[in-house]
Amino acid sequence: MIVTLAGGVGGARMAAGLATISDGKIAVIVNTADDFEHLGLAISPDLDTVMYTLAGLENVEQGWGLCDETWSFMSALEGLGGETWFRLGDRDMATHVERSRMLAAGVSLASVTRHLCAALGVRADVLAMSDGKVRTVVQTSDGELAFQDYFVRRRCEPRLLSVRFAGADRAQALPEALARLAAPDLEAIVIAPSNPYVSVAPILAVPGYVAALDAREVPCVAVSPIVGGKAIKGPAAKMMTELGVDASVVGIAQHYAGLIDGLVIDEADRALVPSIERLGIRAHVCDAIMRDREGRARLAAETLGFARELGRRGDWRGPCRAS
Repeated sequence: MIVTLAGGVGGARMAAGLATISDGKIAVIVNTADDFEHLGLAISPDLDTVMYTLAGLENVEQGWGLCDETWSFMSALEGLGGETWFRLGDRDMATHVERSRMLAAGVSLASVTRHLCAALGVRADVLAMSDGKVRTVVQTSDGELAFQDYFVRRRCEPRLLSVRFAGADRAQALPEALARLAAPDLEAIVIAPSNPYVSVAPILAVPGYVAALDAREVPCVAVSPIVGGKAIKGPAAKMMTELGVDASVVGIAQHYAGLIDGLVIDEADRALVPSIERLGIRAHVCDAIMRDREGRARLAAETLGFARELGRRGDWRGPCRAS
């Protein structure tokens, strides 16, 4: 069993790669702090991106939504003067309608996610980080904004000042997720190349997850979402710079220091290995860009092989940072 913490496109693609090489024997703990209500529907962007990618149904060009999508609903909504800044495809709408119906009937988000994954033929365990309501809120040069307002409507243009996760202190880690992290057959924990500040941090902000990582008996390895000082996809580098953080693999290592045992980085950053390892984190250099499905499986194999190597050497064990 492999457990990965994920959110966004990078997390979804890493999960798909790990599922390929492990015959689906993975659990993906997914960020739900991006969730919001839109047009009266419950939208879970990261859960859907992970679910669609694992099902092989993702829109590869966009990075989100479904392949072979049509947009009649959005066109009709635009004609009525409705809000179209967050685009929902015709096929994608079915997911949101069914999720909203089930949640309104009292079904938990975790159970809804299991139902949707089963319907789409996803074999991996896709686990919402919590059934509690956690929401990412960002303080920007334009004031405090809900995450989707900042990320999609405003395209991350306002300067980012800080990030908080409303409700995280009151939420509870999903019991099934904690069970996977303590499973006797667990081989490794992988932090996907997701944005550390808005995809992974919300998971770690929920009480229970940091303690579970601290109690682990297996190596924890992260894959850097930064290559050559730039984000592979999304605004991670811009956000890091605006938060006063070094937008490099060293900045990623500093962020995860005390939490991870190893960091997978790209060949472009080989010269920074000594700076990473001075933080007590082993570095593994490879082609860390997932250009296609074969690239996902290749990077997943590199990452898991690195984790196994750390386990054999016994170099990985160390204290976890405080939550």
